[in-house]
Amino acid sequence: MPPLVIRSTRVVLANGVTPGAVHVADSGRIDRIADYDAPLPGAATLHDVGALVIMPGVVDTHVHVNEPGRTDWEGFDTATAAAAAGGVTTIVDMPLNSIPATTTRAALAAKRAAARGTARVDVACWGGVVPGNTRELAGMCAAGVCGFKCFLVPSGVDEFPAVSAADLRAALPILADHGAPLLVHAESPGALAGVADGAPRDRYATWLTSRPDRAEVEAIELMIALCRESGTRVHVVHLSSAQALPPLRAARARGLPITVETCPHYLTFAAEDIGDGDTRFKCAPPIRSRGNREALWAALQGADIDLVASDHSPCPPLMKTRGDFIGAWGGIGSLELSLAAVWTGASRRGSSIADVVRWQCARPAALAGLSHRKGALAEGLDADVVVFDPDATRTIDARTLHQRHTITPYDGLTLRGIVRETYVRGRLVYRDGGAVAAAGGGELLARPS
Repeated sequence: MPPLVIRSTRVVLANGVTPGAVHVADSGRIDRIADYDAPLPGAATLHDVGALVIMPGVVDTHVHVNEPGRTDWEGFDTATAAAAAGGVTTIVDMPLNSIPATTTRAALAAKRAAARGTARVDVACWGGVVPGNTRELAGMCAAGVCGFKCFLVPSGVDEFPAVSAADLRAALPILADHGAPLLVHAESPGALAGVADGAPRDRYATWLTSRPDRAEVEAIELMIALCRESGTRVHVVHLSSAQALPPLRAARARGLPITVETCPHYLTFAAEDIGDGDTRFKCAPPIRSRGNREALWAALQGADIDLVASDHSPCPPLMKTRGDFIGAWGGIGSLELSLAAVWTGASRRGSSIADVVRWQCARPAALAGLSHRKGALAEGLDADVVVFDPDATRTIDARTLHQRHTITPYDGLTLRGIVRETYVRGRLVYRDGGAVAAAGGGELLARPS
């Protein structure tokens, strides 16, 4: 690959937004960040994008690719095409809903085999903590998983059962020894309200009432206690309830190593706007009120929430179209739309594109142990570059998305910000209005030991 220089009057660097030029070496790494009008190397190709924003590729640390085993739901082919179109240059795949779940070293090898030669963007993996797999954890760490995910409540798939506090007490010291974080689906089974006999299953209020704020608060209080006992880094995934913020804030103030994410759907939608029977919006924990949404935004802007990840969890349409909030699959397809959705909400609330880069690039890369290669535009890092038009708008037509199935609550919503180009290690993988790159070319990443 010949040297490439991509320049703009707006380049997002760690110290702010500035005119500049990203010099990409033939190795696919960033050779240097130069002044906008610095002389070009003799053999370099210049690509001047004017006032469009040049930013790092998004690192999405919460993606359910579902391969191997459930490629009728998604798969590395379609998921990474969606990622490329959405400015996501690295995905970290969750240990479920693939079959087998990534709870053994052998299952990790099977997942990597499925991704190899198919992925268009770079791929890393989380392992899983489930009852009885403690002896597998060290081996998965050695094999390069970025950390581990667990559920405190049923996950929705038989291959990935929930863990107890006793299971976690057995696992956490192993994770601490290897410097691996534990990611937690934080809802407490004892606080789930269930569904009363005769409750209308097509009403969103029935689903919302069954997963109260208290379920998140109690689970997070348990994880704070376990974090204090073990010293293991804990990461709360997909925080939905702002009521859980005070105990998290207090724990972090005491120096406990706890980080928190929320998701674009919690920052975009509100319970008051979800119609009965519209199960496109079903997820767990649930989308809550407008006031709760604004509290999440305030926490993100105030650094009480560290990062935003998509929790891309698609499924076949029949699992969503029955109008039954209790029986429908709980998951939202949003990988391709995550950057635009977050920027839409952020720009309305006075945040900058540099804030979005911190939330969706730098901090996720740090969580996954990939900051030595990903998450920023800096000399020596991978040339994962997104050319982003922050002022353009697009009304989402789900039929044009690259994910396997087009069912998404974002259909018909107008979002601000369009990805014009995506580069992975200096290689163009997406251009707006054109096709994504052919399958393959994505690298399988491992967390350094």
